[in-house]
This record gives sequence, C-alpha cells and structure tokens, in this order.
Amino acid sequence: MKYIGANDFSHLNNGRIGVLITNLGTPDSATPKALRRYLGEFLADPRVVETPRLLWWMILHGVILRIRPARSARAYAAVWTEQGSPLMVNTRNQAIALRTALEQTWGEHLVVDFAMRYGTPSIGAVIQKMLDSDVRKLLVLPLYPQYSATTTASTFDAIAADFVQRRWLPELRFVNHYHDFEPYIEACAQHIQQHQQQHGKADKLILSYHGIPKKYLLRGDPYHCECRKTSRLIADVLGINNDDYLTTFQSRFGREEWLQPYTDETLKSLPRMGVESVQVFCPGFSSDCLETIEEIAVENREYFLKAGGEKFEYIEALNDNALHVSALKALVEQHLQGWRTSTENPQFRQNLAKKLGAVS
Repeated sequence: MKYIGANDFSHLNNGRIGVLITNLGTPDSATPKALRRYLGEFLADPRVVETPRLLWWMILHGVILRIRPARSARAYAAVWTEQGSPLMVNTRNQAIALRTALEQTWGEHLVVDFAMRYGTPSIGAVIQKMLDSDVRKLLVLPLYPQYSATTTASTFDAIAADFVQRRWLPELRFVNHYHDFEPYIEACAQHIQQHQQQHGKADKLILSYHGIPKKYLLRGDPYHCECRKTSRLIADVLGINNDDYLTTFQSRFGREEWLQPYTDETLKSLPRMGVESVQVFCPGFSSDCLETIEEIAVENREYFLKAGGEKFEYIEALNDNALHVSALKALVEQHLQGWRTSTENPQFRQNLAKKLGAVS
C-alpha cells in the first residue's frame, strides 16, 4: 500500500493545532445531476440507512436516484443563494468567525477550517490541506449538538477512512456531542428571547429536531434522549413550563416509523386544540439549510395556517451570530486544554537530526 502524505515529515516543522468543523453537506448546485451525485453518496452511507446492502442498493439506484434528484433540485433552487447553498454559506461563515475569535488567543499556532461529510469540501481534502499547513494536532468538531450514529459517528467513519491511508497521523481529539453544554444552551435560549423581545411570545414554542427511524433508538442510539434533554435545559433557562413548549421531530423519509411526535402532524393538530400562534426553533441545526428554510419556514408554515392557525414564526438557526460563535469558542477551548505547540528552534532540531544522518 502506498500511503498518501508519506514524505511530508520535516524536522523544520514545529507543528500547529488544527480545528476542523464539519457539517452534513450540500450538492454543488441545484441541479438534478448534482443532487443525484450528492444523494448517491449520502444515502449509500450504511450509518444513514441500516438496510441490508444489496437490497438497499437496488432500491437506491433502481428507484430513489431516478425520482428524488429532480424533486430535491427544485427545493434547493428555491433556497439557493449567489454564494451557494445556505448550509455551505453558513458553515463557511461560522469557520471564519470561529477562526477570528480563536486567533485572539492562539495566533498563528492554530488553523481553523471546515469540511462536509458528503460533497465538497470533503473531509479528506481539508485534512490534507491542514496537514500541509503543518497541523500535527487535530480537533474535529461535528456541528451536531446531539449525538447520533447517523451523523456524528458517520463523520468519524470518514476521518478513520482517511487516516487508514496515512503513514503519519496527527494527534486526534473528537467532539461527539454538546447537547447539554451550558454556553450552547444559553446561546439557544438567548436567541429565542431576542426574537420574542422583537415579536412577542406565541401560544406555543416548538423545538423541532431532525428525525431518525425509531428502530435506531431501540438499537441504542442516544439521539432521542439528548434532544429531549436539550429541550428541557432550554426551557429551564427560558423559565417556561411543560405546557409552553413541545419537542418534535421533522424530515422523516420512507414509510417506517420515525421518532415522534412528528413536527408536521403536530402543527396540523395544534389549531384544533386552540393554539393560534407558534414559534418554531430547531436546536439541532447549527446552520440554516434546506430542512429549516424550505421544510419548516415554508412547508410547515402552510400546514399550520391551513389547519386554522393564525400566526407562524420560524426563529432562524444560530448560524454565525455572536452568541453561537462564543459558545463554539468555549467548546473548542475546553477540548484544546493541555495542547501546546513546540517552541523549540526548528533549525537547531534539524541540525541535530542531520548529524544523525537525516536528510530533512
């Protein structure tokens, strides 16, 4: 086996610390061809769909990738911006803001970048870029506050697959959840409060999370419990009781049962219970994307209003606002504790190595 990066060692390198934030991914454009490529990678991941591989391959390539790309392309086209997809733009902005915040303490010793689990920029390509920048200690932060094998573990799979190809591995730290991290909870609560100060409170606050099949919960995935805890902690900071908010799950796919209650069905039923106004916030989405902008702010708004509701407000994701960046900075610095870069003179180190026969 020929390893990538096999000749990248040099005694002149002191080594820097890298912080890599990751998110799910996005197609390169809002076209059926780009969606077919993106969905083909995403839905082929055995962490995402736990169905026997041969059976799923036939379903995916025989049915789904023949029908869904065109429909998804139309949805993406409705939210696409001049800079690209909302998820790409927001994640890039988060990386820039986090880099600026951390540079105040770490200076040039720290490298901050972002990658996508599916699509571009890929995790492998960005890791190579960071190693080329002399990163020898790597902290990976998937921007999924609540752990799930479908998201967080899949990100680790991609890192492991990349590392298998490398001779010289960086030290690795991996943040696998932060669903109850106090600065994150505070950022969510303050974000909601700021919206309510401008627009008033609704009859009901809906905290909507991306769904996963119920069978994943029954097989031991902690995602459901972590979502529930996040909601409870946000409610505690807001000072509201159980009757004031609901935890729901969105974006289900296929016919099997997913985590309940479903966001769409909940919004359809609330007006019959006398709920005239709702505000919806998605704590599990670090960035606005198709699932928040099109599915929640448009599609689910229509469900609620058509069912008799009078006022629907979507509270945008934390994105790159100051509260969120401050929380991410605190999270990163907590996980960087104990890591330092070398202060040794690299020329001195190289001279010693050459005396022992080294060539670099």
